[in-house]
Amino acid sequence: MADPKMKSDTSYEWKAVTLLGLGFGLVGLDRWIIAPLFPFMMKDLNLGYQDLGNLIGILGLCWGVFAIVMGGVSDRIGRRKVLIPAILLFSLLSGLSGLATGLASLIIIRAIMGLTEGSYCPTSFAATNEASAPKRRGFNQGIQQCTFALFGLGFGPIIATQLMAVVPSWRWVFLIVAIPGFILGTLMYFVLRDAVAQNAVAQNTKSGGRWVEIFRSRNIVLSMAALLCAMTGVFVLSAMVPNYLVDYLHLTPGQMGFVMSAIGFGGFVGQFGIPGLSDVFGRKIMAILSFLGAAILLYIFTMIGANPPALFAVLFVVTFFCLGLIALLTGPIATESAPAGLVSSAIGIVVGAGEIFGGGVAPVIAGFIAQRYGIQNILYLALSGVSLGIVVCLFLKETAPTKVTPSERDRSLWVAAQ
Repeated sequence: MADPKMKSDTSYEWKAVTLLGLGFGLVGLDRWIIAPLFPFMMKDLNLGYQDLGNLIGILGLCWGVFAIVMGGVSDRIGRRKVLIPAILLFSLLSGLSGLATGLASLIIIRAIMGLTEGSYCPTSFAATNEASAPKRRGFNQGIQQCTFALFGLGFGPIIATQLMAVVPSWRWVFLIVAIPGFILGTLMYFVLRDAVAQNAVAQNTKSGGRWVEIFRSRNIVLSMAALLCAMTGVFVLSAMVPNYLVDYLHLTPGQMGFVMSAIGFGGFVGQFGIPGLSDVFGRKIMAILSFLGAAILLYIFTMIGANPPALFAVLFVVTFFCLGLIALLTGPIATESAPAGLVSSAIGIVVGAGEIFGGGVAPVIAGFIAQRYGIQNILYLALSGVSLGIVVCLFLKETAPTKVTPSERDRSLWVAAQ
């Protein structure tokens, strides 16, 4: 339950969305900077494709588990007590990645980082929802989430490859990108309010058994499955395409960084564009069209050779749809389908399911495929995921305020609460 005063405070709304968005951008940067750095790390630490898949996967698995757990915790204790420690800790762990001496230490660091980033994710989405006016909910949640793609997958490859030209080792890159998180955590301490009203916190503290209500919402269950499909597409690409471009297509590191930045810039536009369009055209139709567009363009991507401009253009559109879907499913659809008082819990469960299987298991499978059958074949795993998503979204129920009458919204909430 959001504080009514917060709903009418437009100035605070934009401050909150800006800070929460920048924080999620740093989550993306700290999480994905390892992918463009991995071709350099492989030589120093004697790592292989399976190791990359495992490093990406362990963070996703831990992220998923703690998204489920901490989403519910923040519904009970408030948002600030989760958000501020989380951003400080994952920034510290990002810096510690630069001190790793081998695979074992990297896996431990990345696992703990997953716990902290998984805690930040659903809590920040719920805080953005509660600070937003209903008519801007989809747009604001898209704005907050789009920074993940912009910082982590857009600027990340460029930052990594450019810094590697001026610093003595990849280790310095991890240390440098950790610094902004400490600054932002301090700003959050002074600016963010607790988006959960105290009476809602007291109510939710006594309502642990209500979690079963979340699974009575058909959209929540379908969103879990659809997010798995979308994440299988985007995270397999984000983790493995740098090595695909360098090792299979034989692009230079600079060309690889340019092509990989398409994931971030396309995702950046998609993560506010798709939810924003869904405010107008509806959540269901945008989900179906986005999965369809991603599947078509991803198939085209498999046909392109060593042509950086063409690879960039097609990858831009693929991730426009894929990351736009992630924002749509974990943002407006999850929040509008959640029982009252369990918004962060519902988001956490949706994000957790997608992360555990799409962000955790899928990269490990991709690493196995790349190691055993050739890295070019990981593209078909991503294609399979987004194709399945088309079918899943056919069964979604519309929730957009502009497309659903008040009586229909009330009926849906009543059914979810029974």
